[in-house]
Amino acid sequence: MQEITVAVSGRPMVAWRIAGRKPPVVCVHGAGVSSREFQPFVEVLGRRHDAWTVDLPGFGASAGPRHPLGLRALADALVEWLTAVDLDQVVLLGGSLGCQVAVDAAARHPDRIAGLVLVGPTVDPAARSFLHQLLRWMRNAPHEQASMAPLNLADYRDAGARRIVGTFAEALRDRIEDKLPHVVMPTLVVRGAQDRMVPQEWAEEVTRLLPAGRLAVVEKSGHMVPYRQAHALAGLVTDFLTHAFPAAGAGGMSGQRRSAR
Repeated sequence: MQEITVAVSGRPMVAWRIAGRKPPVVCVHGAGVSSREFQPFVEVLGRRHDAWTVDLPGFGASAGPRHPLGLRALADALVEWLTAVDLDQVVLLGGSLGCQVAVDAAARHPDRIAGLVLVGPTVDPAARSFLHQLLRWMRNAPHEQASMAPLNLADYRDAGARRIVGTFAEALRDRIEDKLPHVVMPTLVVRGAQDRMVPQEWAEEVTRLLPAGRLAVVEKSGHMVPYRQAHALAGLVTDFLTHAFPAAGAGGMSGQRRSAR
């Protein structure tokens, strides 16, 4: 996996890449974590496609300003980073808060984004409060792998409490449901069947609001699908790319339950 560092707004942004077939797939991590959560998935997807995972400003190995960036500013930094690494017509694959960043970027820069994959999209309007999200996180925790704990602790250390809290508050303020109807490109919504952060009803509503959305459910997974079910997610993404972008080449998907809007 190749490490690539470029300057965005005068600060280094760090990404990792496995080169392959277009379109490029760029993974965008969630709140408080980093590209580490996507590296198992990138290693699998990179066997077929051009796969990237990037640290947003202030997270992981990427430098950030003293104050946490707002969601719109994170999306702008992502688009600026795409320019810096000479990427265009990409598929953004967001996880959790990364879905909100990807949707904001796609809604405001549709000429740069060819498609989206939204894995565990947040925040469900029915639980738009710190208490609701904390309770859902506690119910979801038993469905995640214990091996993620050291990675999460390293991510939290890198980001710092102020940035984590500020970014989480941004996630709660963001009304993703108002932006989804303006996302015109092909979009795959993915939910873990055991995800207690993203109920099935909300995943279906996200898909319904999208002009060109489809929904897939991954069995035996909680919220962190890319880490727990890297092979299953790679199969879903390969299948999505094959149908949405025929030049991406043939690919299969097996063993997963799918539902269309």
